[in-house]
Amino acid sequence: MTGQPMTFAPDPKQNRWKTLDKDLGRIELLKQATVAIGRPSVAIGISLAFILICGLAAAILTGHQSGTLIIVAAAVFGAYMALNIGANDVANNMGPAVGANALTMGGALIIAAIFETLGSLIAGGDVVSTISGGIVAPEAVADPNTFIWAMMAALIASSLWLNMATWLGAPVSTTHAIVGGVMGAGIVAAGFSAVNWATMGQIAASWVISPVLGGVFAALFLAFIKGFINDVPDKIAAARRWVPLLIAIMAGAFSAYLVAKGLKKLVDVSLNQALVLGVAVGLATYFIMRPVVRRQSEGLENRKRSLKKLFGLPLIASAALLSFAHGANDVANAVGPLAAIVHAVQDMGTSEKVTIPLWVMMIGAFGISFGLLLFGPKLIRMVGQEITKLNPMRAYCVALSAAITVIVASALGLPVSSTHIAVGGVFGVGFYREWHADRQARRLNLLKGKPVAEDERVRRKLVRRAHVLGIGAAWVVTVPLTALLSAAIFWVLNAVF
Repeated sequence: MTGQPMTFAPDPKQNRWKTLDKDLGRIELLKQATVAIGRPSVAIGISLAFILICGLAAAILTGHQSGTLIIVAAAVFGAYMALNIGANDVANNMGPAVGANALTMGGALIIAAIFETLGSLIAGGDVVSTISGGIVAPEAVADPNTFIWAMMAALIASSLWLNMATWLGAPVSTTHAIVGGVMGAGIVAAGFSAVNWATMGQIAASWVISPVLGGVFAALFLAFIKGFINDVPDKIAAARRWVPLLIAIMAGAFSAYLVAKGLKKLVDVSLNQALVLGVAVGLATYFIMRPVVRRQSEGLENRKRSLKKLFGLPLIASAALLSFAHGANDVANAVGPLAAIVHAVQDMGTSEKVTIPLWVMMIGAFGISFGLLLFGPKLIRMVGQEITKLNPMRAYCVALSAAITVIVASALGLPVSSTHIAVGGVFGVGFYREWHADRQARRLNLLKGKPVAEDERVRRKLVRRAHVLGIGAAWVVTVPLTALLSAAIFWVLNAVF
């Protein structure tokens, strides 16, 4: 031993491994950045391909008729509108289920795409008369060319606004968007007297009626679940008693909803007949679900978290049924103006009775599905996760509220928007939780003999106020904004062509 410190020569192999790890890390970062940049580009590329295919299909199917170029242009913008409807409007049906972790994002996209397409193709196409003749009187726009440019302007304006709203993260009513577009072009084409202002007044009223009704019903159902299931000593016994009833209400409501709203093309029934059918389905479901819920609840712990399992499958079923009904109703927002243009070009008429060709319906159906798959996750996350925290029970209340509200509003003759109802239901659940938490805090302070702290309510805000204000503002400006945009586009089209 010399007493000198020992020295080790650096291991070349170890240095090589460190260098290799660094290089692999850089490559992985580059790969992640490429994927992040390329993902939006891929979605946009697929969308453009779909739009071009729709235009090409319209050209092939209409042949060499006069006005083919107009029909092709209308098909292109109709496909663009359908993509935007899928990106924006469908989130309202799937957002609560995803936010409650009852469905993964991938599962929600697949289920919604399937049921939206089925609803569009099987039961869609019954709302075109409202778009082509219910907002602006057809006789006021007697010239077919003027009518065509008015419908084209409405289609372009509503598509652009929906695209902007999706980019901003605001779920808006596609029905209000297309109605505003038709109104704006109609005013420029035929004057203010051509607009059915009574209908427009009802639509304006729905800005308030829809979210308030949706929120109130969702809050009431959540209060019922808390009072009769969650906050009782024997939660499992209470769940066995009340969960089958809640599922039966859902089944009956959706049966009446689908027959009255979504299946008009297949079944011609009155609202009263639909309600009778709903009651019958609800009773049958109740007796079927009682033993099912009993089996599902066996072995569950007597706590709130265990009860969430009982609402998972009903929540998924309700989301699928909402998607079917949405496809049946709102596909007309995409193909209504397109069908009216095809009808005006081929028949040189603007009658309210417009027959929708199958290829037009397919553009709407597949466009909604593509828009959902490519761009839908953004608003699904916003509705399901960013407004307020949802679990299966709260999300179930939102879905149940949507069906109940439409039925009640139809019976009372009140205009409602499915988008406003669903988002209003999420707001209602969140604000009820705030009120309930504040009430519990007050009660606890009183029991302890302490004064109620005002700042405690500030800390317990369970709904993001920014979303309340932002979404509310987007709802209010949808009709006037699309009307102004449509009026400007119509003026340009009419001047150029």
